[in-house]
Amino acid sequence: MPCGRKPKPPLQEKHLQGFKYLRKVIPLFERFHLVKDRHNRELHYDQYLSLILLYYFNPLLTSLRGIQQASHLEKVKRTLGITAASLGSLSEAQHVFDAQLLAPLITELAAQAIPLEKDRRLATLHQTLTAVDGTLLKALPTMLWALWLDDTHRAAKLHLEFDICKWVPVRAEITTANANEKTILKQTLAANKCYILDAGYSQYSLLEKILTAQSSFVVRLRDNAVWDLIAERPLTPADQKAGIQKDLLVRLGGEDKQADLSVPVRVIQVLHMGDSSRPRPSRVSSKKTFRTTESDYTLLLATDRMDLSAEIIALLFCYRWQIELFFRWFKCVLGCKHLLAHSLNGLTIQVYCALIASLLITLWTGGKPNKRTFEMLCFYFMGWATDQELAAHIAKLQQAVKHKTGQ
Repeated sequence: MPCGRKPKPPLQEKHLQGFKYLRKVIPLFERFHLVKDRHNRELHYDQYLSLILLYYFNPLLTSLRGIQQASHLEKVKRTLGITAASLGSLSEAQHVFDAQLLAPLITELAAQAIPLEKDRRLATLHQTLTAVDGTLLKALPTMLWALWLDDTHRAAKLHLEFDICKWVPVRAEITTANANEKTILKQTLAANKCYILDAGYSQYSLLEKILTAQSSFVVRLRDNAVWDLIAERPLTPADQKAGIQKDLLVRLGGEDKQADLSVPVRVIQVLHMGDSSRPRPSRVSSKKTFRTTESDYTLLLATDRMDLSAEIIALLFCYRWQIELFFRWFKCVLGCKHLLAHSLNGLTIQVYCALIASLLITLWTGGKPNKRTFEMLCFYFMGWATDQELAAHIAKLQQAVKHKTGQ
């Protein structure tokens, strides 16, 4: 009996459906058609992007070789306007085309999304509620640029700005896993945003730059943070009900650090009551003193917003969890498990295309992307679901969104 992995059956046109939606996407990529063209290119940037997008919506495409096989099918060639691509051309594309050309498209699509979060308590914010965080993308030991722990443990890092009310990514950058998240954020600060940040971003010079950019912040402080107390603000019954223990006006830092942040800020102490039957798996670390394994713990939140109640400040930080939910959707459901490219530029193209796919799902359905909707789209692109069944699913989602938001 022959050994080795059983070869997969060849891909057929009947396995690829749903080109109605792909045709809507193709005009978005037309601006990239002539990138790196010298009148002899057969695989253009827009065609390469369309093939990557097809990979995300059809589970039968699991590798670059599968994409190459799909490019030989007449329906794919006719719809995407391509000729059959070789494996060498697809592999070369990761080095030829500039991934950063896609960044403005992500921002453009995010601007088209409508707010999904209608919490009336956010009406007084008057700024774009933006969560910022990073997540690791595991890399192969052969990807020498992806510096992380050691020679055998390598990774890249996705730095993401996330619009909480729209539930969409706004800006993304891929770096090595060891890149400094605070430095990346300093380079991309914008006006009229309220940045919601975890303790890894609690650098006072970063907070000063956020204020200089005419934005505001709500950031978690480390448990060993020090400050000089200026005044203690009174708590309302609503604050106390929300678990607020103290609302302080302070100058952050010791004598050598107070110059990094030029204005006083508020420090709000919040008691978080957890479920003792479900202990937290995170370990206590000497380097990250804000971690704890206890179910009940205290949060220290710093903000420059003097006009908002302590209850609202705590609520804003609660919304930071939405970016963690997006990372879970992005890595576990949408799928970046298989690397189509091993270069930094190639991986960036793949991740940007995944973010574009997520944005398209939000724009098509009018709601947050989820596993059930993604499965229905995959069924449709595989030919298992009809146009009518997909339309009925989307209509049901849109009706649920309208009911939730009271529209």
